[in-house]
Amino acid sequence: MKEIRICVIGLGYVGLPLARLFSTKYPTVGFDMNPARVEALMGGHDSTLEVADDLLKDAIDNHGFTCTTDLEMIRDCNFYVVAVPTPVDENNNPDLRPLYGASDTVGKVISKGDIVVYESTVYPGVTEDECIPVVERVSGMKYNTDFFAGYSPERINPGDKLHTVELIKKVTSGSTPEVAEIVNNVYASVIKAGTHKASSIKVAEAAKVIENSQRDINIAFVNELSKIFNRMGIDTHDVLEAAATKWNFLPFKPGLVGGHCIGVDPYYLAQCAQRHGYNPEIILAGRRTNDGMGEYVANQTLRCMLKKGIPVLKSHILILGFTFKENCPDVRNTKVIDIYKALAEFDLCITVYDPWANPDIVRKEYGIEVTNQLPTEKADAAILAVAHSKFDNLDVLSLVKQKHVIYDVKAFLDRNIVDGRL
Repeated sequence: MKEIRICVIGLGYVGLPLARLFSTKYPTVGFDMNPARVEALMGGHDSTLEVADDLLKDAIDNHGFTCTTDLEMIRDCNFYVVAVPTPVDENNNPDLRPLYGASDTVGKVISKGDIVVYESTVYPGVTEDECIPVVERVSGMKYNTDFFAGYSPERINPGDKLHTVELIKKVTSGSTPEVAEIVNNVYASVIKAGTHKASSIKVAEAAKVIENSQRDINIAFVNELSKIFNRMGIDTHDVLEAAATKWNFLPFKPGLVGGHCIGVDPYYLAQCAQRHGYNPEIILAGRRTNDGMGEYVANQTLRCMLKKGIPVLKSHILILGFTFKENCPDVRNTKVIDIYKALAEFDLCITVYDPWANPDIVRKEYGIEVTNQLPTEKADAAILAVAHSKFDNLDVLSLVKQKHVIYDVKAFLDRNIVDGRL
């Protein structure tokens, strides 16, 4: 293959860090449909905070990295990487529209001999059965004759500044043995942690989708334990701490399971299984358990209030944190909204404080208000929903009335001041 010229399609949490990294080794262009996003990136700032401003500026100034919405600027590339979201719809069915759109884009610019690598999380078979036919139709070229494909599942952990893209081992694959070697070599040249070349595209797709499904099931197990031990008057975290003294115990903790990976990927695997005539009982049971934790937290908080004789109707509830995980601004598929909705049924005054979340995005996506400023009105109950490091020195007691309830979803606060926790 000639000199590698890379285009990364989709400049979100996954695409931008990867494109920035590739730009240190290869001519790289980032493509995104959102003009405002492209303009902000070319101005040197990533609103997702995944790429520091100095790194982004260095890529632009010293490595020729550029971002665009113009198809003509990516036509000369020969190694296309698709990193668009793969969400589920309101019925938890996989929504492949972003992938279809990205494949259409690739089809308009791909040339003979080029390679397209998909990074988006999918169930086995999506790359070759769903995406490649779109590229063939739009380009008029034939798969594995005129152009080739690969799959290298993303492993970005939003907000994690320790396990960055180059420090996480990468799975790679290709549509032919020769292409698999090229794809692997391209990634290996920038991934310090190394690569693992899978035997096929389907194997690589399956490896990704089971990673988060496994975590989902394990968290569902400890969430169920939390419900059991709560009824028994036993602290779940004390139990987990004791059990963790055994060398092969897996240290999962109870909590809300949201975001665009763990809370979504199992549905992709489940639908794939059902298409092949198998009903995945454990996978879907884990999803049901985890999807119900927001309502459970709300109900436990209200029970604590009633036990303390605090009137529920018209009471003021403070929720601390709204993003789907700590120390990042991502609110996609956050399960804190489930706590909010369950509480809202009781005609309460609810304040959501999160120093990371963008109020405009939350308002647009969820139709509720989030504040970046600590509220001055004292609450009847406070729920610590997200363990942001900015909450480390927060005096929660100063935010609640003398007679109050504090519920700690993350076991983050001093246990002596909380009335309940998962």
